[in-house]
Formats: sequence, structure tokens, C-alpha cells
Amino acid sequence: QLQLVESGGGLVQPGGSLRLSCAASGSSLNNYAIGWFRQAPSKEREGVQCISSGGTHTDYANSMKGRFTISRDNAKHMAYLQMDNLKVEDTAVYFCAARLKWCGNDGSQYNTWGQGTQVTVSS
Repeated sequence: QLQLVESGGGLVQPGGSLRLSCAASGSSLNNYAIGWFRQAPSKEREGVQCISSGGTHTDYANSMKGRFTISRDNAKHMAYLQMDNLKVEDTAVYFCAARLKWCGNDGSQYNTWGQGTQVTVSS
């Protein structure tokens, strides 16, 4: 059974960068789409980006376009979220999630979730 574990979160100043990692175990990632989501305190979960099993990217929100980049390395059973030019409003817990093949329309269509990693953007 597929399991996901996120890492790479932390405290960063505005304008800084972080790379989040999503490590898969229990099953190959080859047939799964991987999505990144985030949830800030008192806010609803928000989709960030997704990459399908074939490598097609999907942006869930315009506010992160051009700043965040999703990627995957199936050989290493890993997915990544490169976050550049971070803003205070990017502060949230970030989750990776998986579903078979294609990116879902939203988080409810993903079957497997990691535990999340905290990203705090503050000066």
C-alpha cells in the first residue's frame, strides 16, 4: 500500500526558497499522479500543483504560478515542490497526495495523503 512522507519544510524569510520532498514507499510511484496541497490556519485546504503519472503539470491556483514548480523522480520514488520567492501568505502546512494516473480536480479525489510539513514564511 502506497505511503507518503513529506519533508523539507521550515522557517524562511520572505523572498526565500524551499524545496519540499515527498517520499513514497510501499508501491511504485510510476502509475500515480502526485498533488501538492496546503492548509493555512483557519483556512480551507488549497491545491497547489499536480503532476500526472505521465509528467503533465496542473496548476490549481494562480497565486503560485511562476513561483512554485512540481517535479518527480520515479526512479527514486520521490516528488518535489520547489518554492521560490516565498511570501508570508504561503505560510501553511503542505501535503503531498496521490491518485492513479491523472491529476484530480481537487483534494477530494486523492486517495493517499502524507502527514504534512510546516512552511513558515516570516521576517
